[in-house]
Amino acid sequence: MSLQYIDYGTAQYKEMVKLKKTVLEKTLGIDFNTDYLKMDQDNILLGCYDDGRLEGCCQLKRIDDKTMQLRQMAVASGLQGKGIGKVLLRFAETLAKDQGYKRIYMHAPEASRGFYEKCGYVVYGEPFYRQGIRHLLMEKKLYNI
Repeated sequence: MSLQYIDYGTAQYKEMVKLKKTVLEKTLGIDFNTDYLKMDQDNILLGCYDDGRLEGCCQLKRIDDKTMQLRQMAVASGLQGKGIGKVLLRFAETLAKDQGYKRIYMHAPEASRGFYEKCGYVVYGEPFYRQGIRHLLMEKKLYNI
């Protein structure tokens, strides 16, 4: 398993978009159209590979000098529950902490709550709905990772 940065617009990025569409488009109702994908160019794109195959991806969006937002975490169908998401999340957290960020937050689908809580995230604020799916605001302070 290897963890790496993905450059916007490359063949690896196109593979990332394909994985996000497969995993997230139906479950979260996200329309990965060209305008929506343009936002990716300002984010840190991360991938988890095994034997050259992309198995998971996520991105970090800089919010301010202390905070990053975790976005669009996706693990390939059939590979969920095998630790790929946890490894990828730890990679993202370490990267953020190494760059001086103190906090990561996200809009997590309620169905993912248990996974993120096991990884040290806590719910804050009020639940909300996006595309008819209940989401939670979750955060983690990056002091002790």
